[in-house]
Amino acid sequence: MSWSYFFHEDILMFIFRLFFALLLAGLIGFERELKNHSAGFRTHILVGVGACMMMLLSLYGFQAFIEEYDHVRFDPARIPSYVISGIGFLGAGTIIVNGMTIRGLTTAASIWTVAGIGLVVGAGMYDVATVTTLFVLISLILLNKVEKEKLNGGPTYHITIKKDLQIHQLLSLFEQEDVDIRSLDVTALDGEQKRVIVQIEKKPGLDRSKLLAEITSIDGVEGCGHDR
Repeated sequence: MSWSYFFHEDILMFIFRLFFALLLAGLIGFERELKNHSAGFRTHILVGVGACMMMLLSLYGFQAFIEEYDHVRFDPARIPSYVISGIGFLGAGTIIVNGMTIRGLTTAASIWTVAGIGLVVGAGMYDVATVTTLFVLISLILLNKVEKEKLNGGPTYHITIKKDLQIHQLLSLFEQEDVDIRSLDVTALDGEQKRVIVQIEKKPGLDRSKLLAEITSIDGVEGCGHDR
């Protein structure tokens, strides 16, 4: 039995494409890993390499059947289409909804994009895959900084409360001050306390010190501070 029985004649090309998908997907995953997201380095590599493998299967896995039967129709887009639609379950697993805060949307989108990059590399379109990876990294790194500096809302209040204090008592205070809440995150602390993180929208003329004093005056609030 010859080696050709186990290895395809284009095995070196397959290895290169799989490695290239690993490299590009790993770059995006490394950026997510640095920001401590749930889907990081290994997850992105697995998605990218797996998608590349599926694309190679779609392009080269059925050549023997096509050569043997002339009437067989070949559709290389069939398997990749299932990959793109099926990868959604993995992206959905990275999305976390906590109160009014939704996290993980960017990571879910990056996983979906990495699957596409793997498919493109599997098809041999290295230039498209490289440019796409560069654009994704620019979006994740540079635009993230711009968003933080230019597009973020107003100050964020870090409030420590007793567990028996109802959250709506805090929210009603912001409503009285005509302040819109951008995000709300509640975390249980040790003992009988909770941490409430409230980011508000920018409001011209807002007296932050006054709002801070009103928050701390609520019975059950044990501490409060704000940034920016």
